[in-house]
Amino acid sequence: MCRIGAIKSKEPVHPSRALHLMLPQQEGHDNSGFAMVMQDLYGIFSVYKDKPLLSLACTQQGAHIVEDYMDSHNFNQLAEWIPIPDKKPNLDIRKMPYYIFRNYDYPEHIDTKEEREELLLDTRLALRKLLEESGEGYVYSFWPDVLTLKEIGDPRDIATYFRLWDDSGMLVAKNIIAQCRQNTNYDIVRYAAHPFFLQGYTLCANGENTFYTKNKEFQKSLHRGYIGFESDSQNFLYTLHYVLHELKWPIGYYKHVITPLPFAEIEEREDRDVLLAIRQSLANLEINGPNTVIAGLPDGRMMTCCDSKKLRPVVVGGDDETVAISSEVCGLNEILPDRDTSRDIYPDEREVVMIDNDLEVARWKQ
Repeated sequence: MCRIGAIKSKEPVHPSRALHLMLPQQEGHDNSGFAMVMQDLYGIFSVYKDKPLLSLACTQQGAHIVEDYMDSHNFNQLAEWIPIPDKKPNLDIRKMPYYIFRNYDYPEHIDTKEEREELLLDTRLALRKLLEESGEGYVYSFWPDVLTLKEIGDPRDIATYFRLWDDSGMLVAKNIIAQCRQNTNYDIVRYAAHPFFLQGYTLCANGENTFYTKNKEFQKSLHRGYIGFESDSQNFLYTLHYVLHELKWPIGYYKHVITPLPFAEIEEREDRDVLLAIRQSLANLEINGPNTVIAGLPDGRMMTCCDSKKLRPVVVGGDDETVAISSEVCGLNEILPDRDTSRDIYPDEREVVMIDNDLEVARWKQ
């Protein structure tokens, strides 16, 4: 069973805060990896918030492949941050030779928001294909104001290697979603580590999806960005993206797609025609099994929801400056010990909990 967590703050926070949220939950993860997506970046990235940031791990040859592709497609490099690792002996980390986080300017002929979104997706997919074919690296995200890091090994040692315990103020963000576990249900590969990212949408999950094959076969026909499927939890991200980005439906309908109400309950509701249409047209996106998801949206909001039987834990709590989501309350106790615990929220199987950019928390019943 995984453990997942997220922090949303009015002031930028360092990744060490996310690590302190996750590590008290150690019994719920197996020290096989650490991954995080940081959104709304400050520190060294604060002057490039509107420029796409490429996050990748690669060999020297992989770096050359990426540079050649970006040059030939008229992307101009603006800035670069390459972590200086702490190479202490005996660290449990399956490290890559290079970790590169690089800001680019858009090609001159790209003007509209829609054109930029499609270009960034196509570029990431092209780079992923080139690096996969050559076996020279991994590209995780290419998006403005978003940084993604994924690594295999002990989370504490990974944090030591990347100096994530040292809060120098260089690497900070207002939104961080993290998990301290690799994908151990299938092959351990970096792409399978949560959180997953696509066009501004970030998602991690605790649990499993027994409708994985049904979801996968349907999703492969819906969008060119729905690829890989190294983890059954990627289905949750692709459905979130499809409902909100492609269909442009309100977020409340995401819950109705992945865990639809029983037909008997639908018949008693005023919106039964809509809910029946969802069940009929998107039945192959329904999920099953014990799970909880945490997601970040392109506009900075965060959400969480559970399976239809509430078989995986999650809690939301915070104070005036920070709200966090955690699989276990011990994570909240570690980073927010002085919060009013009477205001903690334990979402049930029929609701979506949403945190907006003012840290207002809303609960939407299905």
